[in-house]
Amino acid sequence: MLIFAVRLIVEKDGKLLFLHQTKQNGGGFSLVGGNVEDREFAREALAREAKEEAGISVVATDLELVHVLHRHKLKKNEQSLVLYFKASHFEGVPEPLERKKFRDVVWLPLDALPDNISKATHHVLKSLRQGEIYSEFPNRRKVLTYWSQFSESWAARLPDY
Repeated sequence: MLIFAVRLIVEKDGKLLFLHQTKQNGGGFSLVGGNVEDREFAREALAREAKEEAGISVVATDLELVHVLHRHKLKKNEQSLVLYFKASHFEGVPEPLERKKFRDVVWLPLDALPDNISKATHHVLKSLRQGEIYSEFPNRRKVLTYWSQFSESWAARLPDY
C-alpha cells in the first residue's frame, strides 16, 4: 500500500514549528501535515492540514517543495511518499486545534532538536541541511534485510544498485 502525504516546514528565527502530540499519540513532536485526500493536490492538502491542525493559513501556491521522502514502514507493510514544503510566511497564531492528537504547538531550535522527534523527521532535516531533494528511509539495506527474513527468494529477485 502506498500512502501519499505532505509535511509543512515553517522556520522562524532559527526555530521550526512542531506539534506536540498527546501521550495517547506518542507524546513526541511532529511537523504539521497529513495525507493527501482524493481529488486534492499536495499543496492544497497541506494548506488544509495547516488550518485544521495548527490554525494557521498558508497560500498553497506559495509553498515551495524542498524534499521528497520515500519511506518504508516495515512492520506495517506500508510505503509512503512524503512531500515536504516550506512556507515563507503564514497567517494566524499557531495553536493545536485537534486536541485529541496534539497538546501544544512549539517552536524548537533547529540546532538542538529533542530526541522525541521521529527518526524519519531527523533524517529529512539532515538531508535538507545537506541540500538533498530526495531521500529514502530507512536505507535500502535495512529494507532488504527486513523482507529477506520472510523470503530469501524475495530479496534475490531485486536488482542490486
